[in-house]
Formats: sequence, C-alpha cells, structure tokens
Amino acid sequence: MLYFSKSRIVSILIFILVFIFILSSNFISFSNQTINKKINLGLDLQGGSYLLLEIDNKPVVQQKLQNLTTTIRSYFKDNNINLFDISIEEESIYFKVDDLDKEKIIASFKNEESEINPYYPRFKSHQLDIIDEISRLKLSFSKQGLIELKTSSQDQAIEIVRRRIDEIGTNEPNILKRGNNRILVELPGLDDPMRIKSLLGKTANLTFRFVTQNDSETFGVEKLVYENSSEEVLVSKRIILSGENLLDAQPRMDTQTNETVVSFTLDRVGAKRFGKATSKGIGKQLAIILDGKIISAPVIQDAIVSGNGQISGGFTFQSATDLALLLRSGALPAPMNIIEERTVGPDLGQDSIDAGMFALIIGSILVLVFMFVKYRVFGLITNITLILNLVILMGVLTLFEATLTLPGIAGIILTVGMAVDANVLIFERIKEELKNEKNNIIAFDSGYTKSRTAIIDANITTLLAAVILFFMGSGPIKGFSITLGVGIFTTLFSVYFIARLLTSLYVSKNKDKETLIK
Repeated sequence: MLYFSKSRIVSILIFILVFIFILSSNFISFSNQTINKKINLGLDLQGGSYLLLEIDNKPVVQQKLQNLTTTIRSYFKDNNINLFDISIEEESIYFKVDDLDKEKIIASFKNEESEINPYYPRFKSHQLDIIDEISRLKLSFSKQGLIELKTSSQDQAIEIVRRRIDEIGTNEPNILKRGNNRILVELPGLDDPMRIKSLLGKTANLTFRFVTQNDSETFGVEKLVYENSSEEVLVSKRIILSGENLLDAQPRMDTQTNETVVSFTLDRVGAKRFGKATSKGIGKQLAIILDGKIISAPVIQDAIVSGNGQISGGFTFQSATDLALLLRSGALPAPMNIIEERTVGPDLGQDSIDAGMFALIIGSILVLVFMFVKYRVFGLITNITLILNLVILMGVLTLFEATLTLPGIAGIILTVGMAVDANVLIFERIKEELKNEKNNIIAFDSGYTKSRTAIIDANITTLLAAVILFFMGSGPIKGFSITLGVGIFTTLFSVYFIARLLTSLYVSKNKDKETLIK
C-alpha cells in the first residue's frame, strides 16, 4: 500500500540527510579524516601524466638460462653424465653429451618422472623444449614457458612500480597490465612527469663488488665505468652483496664531509656477509654498482659489522632521496622502456569538467521541464526525486572516494534518463489503473506494484552490462560502469522510497479529487 509508517518516513529522511552530509565534505573541510572524504578527479578531468611502459624481457630470459646452465651442470654431475661444450646462444642452451646418454637426457627433460634421479628437483617439462640437432642438444623455453616467465616478470614489475609511485605520494595512481609485457601508468594531477620517468626508467639493481687488478680472477672480471665519468675500472664479477639484502635506505647529511649521502641498513644475512667481506678486504676498493655503473668505490678502512653503511657519490638531496626510494622499493626484474607518453594539462582537464557539467545541467533541465509540463504535480515530485537521486549517487561516490572521469559523468547523465524512465512507466501504468478503478489510493498503489517487474527487469539488465564493462573494460570504461551501476541502485531507492513517499502524502490529502494525473 501507499501507506508509510512514521518510523519508515524518519528512516528515509535520515538516509537522505546522511548522504547530503557526506556529499558536503567535497565543499567543506572537516577536521575528522573519517568524515573528510572527497571524490577524486581522474586524469581526463584533473590533468596529469599517462605513461605506457614496455618490459624488456631479454635480460630476464638470459638470467634464467644462466641459472639453468648452473643447474644442468650440477644435475649431470650428480648423475655421472659427461657434459661437453655447454654454451648460451640466442636464448637457447647448447651442449653435447655421449650418444649413450642422449635418449635418457631427452626423456629426463620431457618427463618429470625421469628415472635418472627421482629425488632430484624436477625441471618443469612444460616450460622447456629440448631438440636433438644430432651434433648437440638444444634446450630453450617453450611458448608456455616464455608466457609464464613474462607474466611473472610483469607481476613483479607492477608491484615495484606501485611501491615507487606510492613513495612519492601521488594521489590515486592507476597502474594496469597491458598484454604480458606492458604496464599502463596514469598519474592524475602530475603534469611534470620527468621525475617519475627517471624513477621508473631505472632497474635499481644494486650490487657491491671488489675492484681488482687481476684479469684472471676466479669468478671473472668486467670493465665498468663511473656514473658521472668515462673512467673504466676492472671489477670482479663476484657479488659480495645485493639490493635484496637491504632493509632500509634513507638520505641524510654526513656531518664529517658535509655532503649528502644515502645511509642503508642490511638484514641479518646481509650484515653477516658484509662484515665478513669488509674484514678480509681492508685496504681494497669496494665498488657500489647501480644498473651496471659505479656510483662510488671507497677504500675499506675498517670492518663494517654493524649492518649499517652509507653510499656517497656527489648527490644532491633530491638525487639522494630518489636513490633511497629506488633501493627501498626494490629492483625491477627487467629494464622498462617508455614507449608512449601523454600529458594532460589542468586547463584541458577543466575544459572537460565544464563540458561534462554543462551537458549534465542542460540534460537535467530539459528532463525537469518535460516532466513538469507532462505530469504537473507528479512531475514536480519526480523532479525533486531526481535531484535527491543525484545527491545520493554523488554521496555514495564520495563515501568510497571514487575517481570521477569524463565517462563517469556520462554514466551519471544516463542515470538521470533511467530515473525518469522508471517514473514515466509508473505514471503511465497509474493512468491505466484509473480507467478501471475509482479509488485513487488503490489505483496509485496498483500502478507502483504492477510496474515494478518491468522496472526491475530493465535495471537488472543494465546492471549486468555495467558489471561486464567493469571487469572487462579499461580505466575510462570502468569509470562509466561504476557510476552507472551505483546509479541503478540509487534510482531504485529513489523511485520506490522517496518518490513513492511524496506521492502517498499528496494522494492521501487529495484522495477525493476526480482527476489527480492527466
């Protein structure tokens, strides 16, 4: 029935007032952070930077092949299999074995239940392809193995990218996968992406290695240059310590030298290794290497056993801060290249806001005028309901601190149309009921009841479409689906609680009138 109890009326009023209060936090700042919520503007409305990064997986594949080469040597040695001329060429491992062992080895790579040694850790057969080229065997990653490798690399890269961006404090960054080797980064409000590009373009692979003069070093040597000069230094390939052993890194001012340095703290394993290396290496140069370039190569004066140290290299405070951030967030699994870059200025974003709001206002005014002309008093009730519907919708978005985009505004405009559509269905049904029912209250109640199925079916269909768009669409599409989905729930509440309440109050006071709706 159209009857509403007092408790129900009070509940509806409290619900509306709560969302009006929540929406007001977009315009009034409250001291309480739990109350002080706001709708965030997306990249297209606020302006900002758009970066598309591509992961270079070749170094990852090479590293995995090198690790696999070591594993193969140990595997064959444990099983008394003679191995000859093992090498890495063009993302494949080539090696020779005795003809008697060839079939057994091929079977061991293709079958995880190999008879060679059932207790030895298995190679994953679906990740590797082995080919007999008669003179030698060729081992490489299968298509599925490469996909798994790239997916794993991409997942790790996204996590590191997110850590680096969060450290800067960028508001509402949008970080998404694109394929299996690309990452999309949207940074609303950031119109100067140079620092972000610098941070994301560095792998931040930190190692500590001894400088040597001996070309025949047991672990091998390589020539590296200093970051700020072309001077070459011979460095051992033996890694004393890596960035994985760092617990923390912070920029600070060295009071003795009056220069900016990066102080670091090592974990227990790292502190032990560092202490042992510096104890034996007093008088030697320890090269601190970042992404293949030497930052500094200080001479070890004393053993460092505390697990704390510092990196110097003529840093400014900003560069020291960025280096500390990179070390804290961890090294990327592979280098990344920026293949697409766009910057949306705040002026263009403001133009989008103005255009979207203009479209919303014009559309709403046209709808309000049409409903008032068509249904008079009930059109006025619909208009009041429509305004409250928008208030509740914006209040819900504020409550969850959603990011509003230009497609999101389009979703709100569509919500206006759907809300009016529901009221039109109800009023037209009421007209049909009044032809056969003289009691206005019964006719109005029947109109609301009998139109419910059509309205709910239409909204559920739209809601399903919104859900599909949310899970399968990208950023802008998701913005549209969120406002549309929330708008469906607020529309149903507004129509069957607010509009129905106002209608019941009017009809109850004018139940004896012959014509209430034309």
